[in-house]
Amino acid sequence: MLDFLGDLRRTHTCGQLRLADAGSQVILMGWVNRRRDLGNLIFIDLRDRTGILQIVFDISASGELHDKASTLRSEYVVAVIGKVTQRDTATVNKNIPTGEVEVRAEQLLILNESKTPPFSPADDASSTIANEEMRLKYRYLDLRRPAMQANIELRHKVALAIRNYLASLGFFEIETPFMTRSTPEGARDYLVPSRVYPGQFYALPQSPQLFKQILMISGFDKYFQIVRCFRDEDLRADRQPEFTQIDLEMTFPQQGRVFEVVEGFLTAAFKAAGHDLKTPFPRMTYDDAIKQYGIDKPDLRLPTMVDVRSVFDSMDYDELKISAKMPVLAIRIPNSGKLSDKESKELRAMADLRAQKDKNFLGTFYDLKQIEKKRQELAAKIRQACGAADEDLIVPIAAIEKGIEPSRNQTTAQYTAAGAIRLEVAQKFADRHPEQGKGTPVVVPTADVRGDEPNRIDKLLRPPIQI
Repeated sequence: MLDFLGDLRRTHTCGQLRLADAGSQVILMGWVNRRRDLGNLIFIDLRDRTGILQIVFDISASGELHDKASTLRSEYVVAVIGKVTQRDTATVNKNIPTGEVEVRAEQLLILNESKTPPFSPADDASSTIANEEMRLKYRYLDLRRPAMQANIELRHKVALAIRNYLASLGFFEIETPFMTRSTPEGARDYLVPSRVYPGQFYALPQSPQLFKQILMISGFDKYFQIVRCFRDEDLRADRQPEFTQIDLEMTFPQQGRVFEVVEGFLTAAFKAAGHDLKTPFPRMTYDDAIKQYGIDKPDLRLPTMVDVRSVFDSMDYDELKISAKMPVLAIRIPNSGKLSDKESKELRAMADLRAQKDKNFLGTFYDLKQIEKKRQELAAKIRQACGAADEDLIVPIAAIEKGIEPSRNQTTAQYTAAGAIRLEVAQKFADRHPEQGKGTPVVVPTADVRGDEPNRIDKLLRPPIQI
C-alpha cells in the first residue's frame, strides 16, 4: 500500500545538508539510489538532483519502521522524516559532499514503487550499458543519472549566463514564429500540413533570418534568441534535424563591435561552466587560415602547414615529377614516428579518394621516407623547414606535373586537401602526439570592408582566398 504525500513539504534537498545541520529535524524526498541491509541496520542512499544522502533505519529505534524499510528497492520514491546526525569518523564518506552526516529516520512514506529497472541510474552508463539504444528506450532512467543531470544543469547555467550578459547590453530576447512560409535556405524544409487550408503547408524555420531582419528595420535595435532551428538534411557529425543556436542581430554594427559582443557572451558562458577565457580571441584572415590550416575553422592543437617550395630546386621537381607552380605543403604531426608500408599505401589511397571527390585536386600525399630514398638532402631540408624533431611524422603534399597552368580553384584545392589530411592523420595517431588545446581562432574576411573595396555581402560571407 502506497502512502499519500498530503500536505507534507520537504525542508531540504538531499545534497544540501552539511555538518552544520547536525541536530536539525528534516523532511527529505527522492529516489532510492542504493539499499544496504546489515540486519539490525538498513542504509539507503536517497537521491535527488542535488546529490545523495545516507538514511539510517535502526531496528532498536523502531522495529515497524525497520520492517517497512526492508521492503525498499532501487528507484522507489520515498519521503523520510528524521534527524541529521554526524557520522562516526570511521564511516565518513569523502567522495560525496554530504559524507559527514546522515539522517536517522523516524518516519518513512513510500510514495511510489518501482519494477527492477533494466539498468540502474546509480551505475556508470559507459561501463554497464553497452547498447546506447537501451539508454534511449528508457530515457527517463538515463536522465536520472548524475552525469546526465549535471549536463542539463550546466546547459541551464550557460544559457542563463548568455541571457543575463546580452540583456545587460540592451538586447531584447524576442521569440519568432515556428509555423511560417517556406523561404530559400541551405537545406530542405520540414513541412507541416494545414488543416484549415487543405493542400497547403507551413514550413518549420531553418533559422530566424528574415524575422530578425524585420525586427531590425522595425527599430528594436538589438535582438537575441536561443532558438530551435529545423533542417531536413542528412545526418553528419555536426548536423541533426533540429538544433539550438544563439541568434542575435544589431543595428548600425561594425565588425569590431560584433566580435566584442560575441566574445563577451562566450566569455560569460564559459565562466558559468568554470572556465576563464582571455579576450580578445586570436584572429586571423581567411587567407592565412586556408594557407596555414586548409580550413576556415582551424584546429590549433597541431602545427601549421608549411609551404616548402623554397627548399626545392629544378632537379628536385623534375625527378619527383611534381609541379613547381603549385604549393608544396608539409604537414607535421608531433611524436608520431614513421609510417609503416601499409600506412604509406593507405596515405596514397587517401589522395586517390580526395582526387575523386574534388576534380580540382591534382596532388598526392607522400611519405617523407619515399623522398629520403631518392633525395636524402632534400628530405633533411624539408624537416628543417618544418622545425621537425626526429620522431615527428612529416607528410608532404605536392601536385603532380600536368604541364598546365594551374587555376585558382586548383591551387585552393591543394590547401584544402592538405588541411583535410592534416586532421585525418592527426586523428589516426591521436594517441601518439600531445594536444596543446589552443582552441579555434576567429577567422575574419580577407577583404578590409573599411577600405576602398565595395562592401559586398558575398565577400563578407564567403571571402575568396587570395593566391
